[in-house]
Amino acid sequence: MMIPTERFDWNGTSIAWGSIGSGPPLVLVHGTPFSSHVWHRVAPELSRSHTIYFYDLPGYGSSGKFEGQDVSLGIQNEALAAMLAFWQLDRPDVIAHDFGGATALRAHLLNGCDYQRLLLIDPVAIRPWGSPFVRHVRLNEAAFAGVPDYIQLAILKAYISGAVARKLSDSELEPYVAPWTGPTGKPAFYRQIAQMDQRFTDEVQDRYGELRCKVALLWGEEDQWIPLERGRELAAMLPNCAFAPVPRSGHLMQEDAPEAIVAAAVRLFTN
Repeated sequence: MMIPTERFDWNGTSIAWGSIGSGPPLVLVHGTPFSSHVWHRVAPELSRSHTIYFYDLPGYGSSGKFEGQDVSLGIQNEALAAMLAFWQLDRPDVIAHDFGGATALRAHLLNGCDYQRLLLIDPVAIRPWGSPFVRHVRLNEAAFAGVPDYIQLAILKAYISGAVARKLSDSELEPYVAPWTGPTGKPAFYRQIAQMDQRFTDEVQDRYGELRCKVALLWGEEDQWIPLERGRELAAMLPNCAFAPVPRSGHLMQEDAPEAIVAAAVRLFTN
């Protein structure tokens, strides 16, 4: 189990991070409602050839969570830029998933962060996005934040299970569920959903042709959160993008097909 044991204080938030391996730098950026735990089946393999840097986005996982916190996509790119500067990384390779994809794209296009190569996995990147559940929570954040713990647990298990094509056991679900429970985690879960706003991807969607690095895109053929058609649309917007649909994979490819991510990373990062 990957645990980010180091701390970086940024903008009033304690960001949890870690690193493993040796070699050229490779930064892993997770999405929502996840944490750096998503890379637990991918990072050990890639650490054979790279130094892996991973972190929990502000408001996620083991990073700081507090009332009134801004955890929107509007600040996640700023946090990534700060982490890259803190790590003193210049043009690292990057793998980014879901909201992490939007974060990496925004940091590149808005903050001037340069990457050697970028591997995107089912990213939130083009309009429209946001499930019916997300839209409903955005209208009723306070009501959801006050649900009993047993209801919260059922919601989390159902929501996260919907991202995976195979069935996850309770032990596999637990690391994904745990950060969003209790008096701090439960309101934080609904806080990040309430702050989901398409305007943050709208700000950069028409600029994807400006990417300054080699890019590849993986998409789960059974993604129930963002359909495969969105992946094809995005691939057409990205310059010289290598696009690969992944069979028998849902949105959380790290659990359904980690071998596809490792293989794509090897292809992209060694050429």
